[in-house]
Amino acid sequence: MKRQQFRVVKKFSTVLCLIVFATFLISSIFTGQSYGKTAKEIDASADAVMDRFYKQVKDAKEVVKRSKGLLILPSVKKGALIVGGEYGKGVMRIGNKAVDYYNMISGSIGLQIGGQAKDIIIAFMSSDALKNFRDSKGWEAGVDGNVALITVGAGESATTTIGNNPIVGFVFDVKGLIADMSFKGAKFTKLDMSK
Repeated sequence: MKRQQFRVVKKFSTVLCLIVFATFLISSIFTGQSYGKTAKEIDASADAVMDRFYKQVKDAKEVVKRSKGLLILPSVKKGALIVGGEYGKGVMRIGNKAVDYYNMISGSIGLQIGGQAKDIIIAFMSSDALKNFRDSKGWEAGVDGNVALITVGAGESATTTIGNNPIVGFVFDVKGLIADMSFKGAKFTKLDMSK
């Protein structure tokens, strides 16, 4: 009887620890570095991301030159314990000038655990793709447009990988334990930074 009670207490303790851990991970998304930033702070973080982009991505300067606009999302946070969430804020730059600010949010369910922070740059290679993104009330990757993911660090040339893709995404400077590099289901919403 005592052995059975011990197993029940052990299972309960394990479930409780997992719930606390998941709560911590998911709440860290919304209290992390990229949440609650001003436009000036987002711009400064985006400058640092661009420096890393030029250092880590082969042909990055050519990608920037050919793109019609860049959405730069510094330190996007993700946390998961079966249910996962991801959040970040960033700036849309056209011709190296900040034109809009956006947040990115996504959720997922499945076999996943851990947390991570990563830098994301989404390059709009066609004027139509950029206009569609900027005109939308809430643009969702995989529904309103597909984002082709470029693998950073695989020795690939970014310009040859771009091909005819109207939207390409770069994920780099990843810190953490989740190996998810997908944009599918991520929703982007324009922010009012005048407040």
